[in-house]
Amino acid sequence: MSASNWSVPETEVLAAAREVLEADRPAALATVVDVRGSAYRRPGAKMIIPEDGGGIGSVTAGCLEEDVRSLATDVLAAGEPRVETFDLMGDDDVWGLGVGCNGVIDILIEPLSEQYRPVLSAFAAGNNIAVCTVLDSTDRAQSIQDGAVYLGDRAYCEPAPATFDRVSGAWPDWLVRAVREPAETLASRGKAETVTVERKASDGSENTEHATVFIDGVAAPPELFVFGTGHDVEPVCELAKNADFRVTVVGFRGASATEDRFPAADRVVSTSPGRLREDLTFNENTYAVVMTHNFIDDRLTVDELLSTNVPYIGLMGPRERFEEMQDDFAEEEQAKTPNELQNLYTPAGLDLGGDTPYQIAHSIVSELLVVDNNRAPRHLKAREGPIHERVTLGSPQSDD
Repeated sequence: MSASNWSVPETEVLAAAREVLEADRPAALATVVDVRGSAYRRPGAKMIIPEDGGGIGSVTAGCLEEDVRSLATDVLAAGEPRVETFDLMGDDDVWGLGVGCNGVIDILIEPLSEQYRPVLSAFAAGNNIAVCTVLDSTDRAQSIQDGAVYLGDRAYCEPAPATFDRVSGAWPDWLVRAVREPAETLASRGKAETVTVERKASDGSENTEHATVFIDGVAAPPELFVFGTGHDVEPVCELAKNADFRVTVVGFRGASATEDRFPAADRVVSTSPGRLREDLTFNENTYAVVMTHNFIDDRLTVDELLSTNVPYIGLMGPRERFEEMQDDFAEEEQAKTPNELQNLYTPAGLDLGGDTPYQIAHSIVSELLVVDNNRAPRHLKAREGPIHERVTLGSPQSDD
C-alpha cells in the first residue's frame, strides 16, 4: 500500500468503493467502529482492500494497515464480517509491532457488497445518509418473537425525508425506534458512533434482548466554489480537494476556464457574475473563495454571493480594496450592513505568516475548515479535552 493511497481524502475512498463494485471485483471494507482512548483516526474512518492486492484509505496512522489487509483476506475467504480489536494502550507488543498509540481500536472488516450501494449513491447525489450495522446482539439461540439481528446486518437511515430501510436482518421495531434518532443526527453531521440498546425480552421471561449498532453518518461533502482562473487558484483547489471539499472552479473568461488547467478540481465552469445564482446552486453546505484579481468581477461576485445563504465568502486582497468596494456599493445606494457582511471574510485566510502561493492556499483552506467545523483557530496545545470532536448522543432507549 503506497503512501499516496493511504492519505487520500474520504471522497476518493468512497469513489474507489464504487469502482470496485461496478467492476465486480472482490474487496473488503474496513471501518473503525469504536475507539477507547486516543487514536489517529476516529470512528467512521474507512479502507478499501481489493482481493488482488493494494488498498486505498486508512484506519490508523499506518501501523495496522498491513494487518488489516491480512485479516481482510480471511474475511473474503469466509464471506462473513468480523470485528477485530487492537489494544495499543500498553507496553505489550500488538501483533508483534510493539506500537503504543494509547488507545483501543475496534475495526469492522466485511466483504464489500451491493448492500453498500445506497451509501455510495447518496454520497454521489450530495445527500446525507447513516449506515447502521449490527456489531453484536442477543444470543442467536434465544427466542425473540418480533425479529432479531446479528453481526453484519445492515440498515440505512436518511434524515430528509426521514426513512429507515432494512437491508438485511429482521431489525425489530423496538430497535429501529431506538436507533433512528441518533442515526438522523449522525447522518446530518457526518459523524459516527457505536450505540447499545437493551430491553426486557418479549417472551415474558427475565431475559434481556440487546443490540450493539455502529451508526456511520456519511454527510455530503461541502462544496467549494473558487471564482477565478489565475495561477494561484490551483493550490487552493488541490489543498481543498485533499481536505474533502468538492471543488468547482468558476471562470468568467471561457478560454481560461478549462479542466486541464485545474486538474485537482471536480469540475470547471464558465459563466458571468450576473448569472451566478442562475447557473450555480448555493446552500448552507456551500463555500466560496473569490480570487479573480479583477476589481469589477470581484465586486459583482461578492454582491451576488451576499444574496445567498453560504456560510463563508472569502475575498482575496487587502482590506483597503474591500473598503473601496464598500464605497462603490454606497454610491449605488447598496451599502452593506454588518449583518449582511457577517459571512464575508476579507482578507481571506488565517494569519499563518506565509506569502508563497501554497502558504496562502494553506491559510485560506485552514479558514474554510475552521468555519466548516465551527471551530475557533488556536494551537492544539491550548485546547482542553480531545482533539477530535465527540458527538454527544442521548442514550438510545427502547420504549418497550
